[in-house]
Amino acid sequence: MQQSKNDAAWERLFDRFKILEEIKQHQIFEISADEIKVEREPRLMTKFDHKVNLPKIFADNQLAILPISRGGYKIACFDAYKDFEKSTPGQVPVEKVSLPHVQSLSLKFLVSESIALNYAYASGILQDFLGVEWTYPTVSGRMGSGEFDFSIHSTPLNCSMPISVTNAQIEIDAAYESENCLALFEAKRDLADDFIVRQLYYPFRAWGSRIIKPVRTVFLVYSNGVFNLYEYQFADPRCYNSLFLVKRKDYANETGITQRDLEKLLSKAVLVPEPQVPFPQADKMSRIVNLIELLNERDMTSQEITSEYAFDERQTRYYTDAGRYLELIDRQHDSEDNNVYSLTTKGKLIMSLDYKERLLALAGQILQHQAFYLTLEYYFKHGLERPDTQRVVNIMKKSKLFGVPGESTLRRRSSTVKSWVEWILERVERKGDLFH
Repeated sequence: MQQSKNDAAWERLFDRFKILEEIKQHQIFEISADEIKVEREPRLMTKFDHKVNLPKIFADNQLAILPISRGGYKIACFDAYKDFEKSTPGQVPVEKVSLPHVQSLSLKFLVSESIALNYAYASGILQDFLGVEWTYPTVSGRMGSGEFDFSIHSTPLNCSMPISVTNAQIEIDAAYESENCLALFEAKRDLADDFIVRQLYYPFRAWGSRIIKPVRTVFLVYSNGVFNLYEYQFADPRCYNSLFLVKRKDYANETGITQRDLEKLLSKAVLVPEPQVPFPQADKMSRIVNLIELLNERDMTSQEITSEYAFDERQTRYYTDAGRYLELIDRQHDSEDNNVYSLTTKGKLIMSLDYKERLLALAGQILQHQAFYLTLEYYFKHGLERPDTQRVVNIMKKSKLFGVPGESTLRRRSSTVKSWVEWILERVERKGDLFH
């Protein structure tokens, strides 16, 4: 696969400044924005929100980069990222939310982090999660960090490193102040496995020195009508790696979908011949939908998806192929022979629908393929009992799949069949009162 612009630029910088040799000798290397700018714009060369986005030379050497001023950065074997805590279905509380009378905050218009935050505020999600009766939106946007010192751990070196920050640029997506606290929010629209702690830590240190109220830090992830909220605290404010999860809760917009809707969808499904596209090996349907949401905003090359979204090159290929399999994503080549991905006409139409109709249309795209159709049919015929792997493999064998050569591959791909069908079943509205 073609080397990314960031990878190539960083390799040249590492060679020019002998960065690996300097780090081996001194454990840390300082580089200026002006030195980076010789190769490429610093904002493009230093923004790695997820570990998977790091340039190859960083990943291969367990390195990360942190800002220390408006124009300075330090590179070392920092433990700069934290994995989101995993959960099993039903483990995390889920509240149903609704905002029926505010038309400009319809789910199909939640196309940015700021608008998603406005929805979360207007629907009462933020107040419920923070456990406060009222809260006011306050500071947001880019600002200076002020001055502070901290230590950051290095697992490869088995030590802690001191760092001093002097007026580095920070960005706060939203802040909400109540009688007893200031809550700082970092919001994302991409579903990722980890995040860079700096996005919470630098604002926490900046505002912890400016006000006397406790400062709370919250990560909000929004996609396809679902809000995942994580609150973290720093056990030692002077230690970057001391954060721990305090609270986790999910909020999901009501779908209005019943089991009868799915049964009707199944009865009307028209099976199509299997496309000449690799059978999907992308288990998380939620991430496919998330990718479709992002492509609904603009076309992206495979390199842009890999560098801007929480995917590595292999995942980019798997998930874009899954979208192509569902006839939602189209792939073309540009003048530089890059793969360029866009939504198909059908994909754009589906994304323009209201929430319930969008979910049913996505389910319909899945169920026009025999392997998924027969698997959902099995669930309904057996009281929603989950079929074992061999039964799904037998169904796949009947379905004349493209590019699935043998039994072992069928067994691996069967996890995609089960997870996509279960994603459809999870859209069914369960009985219970709406939160709002």
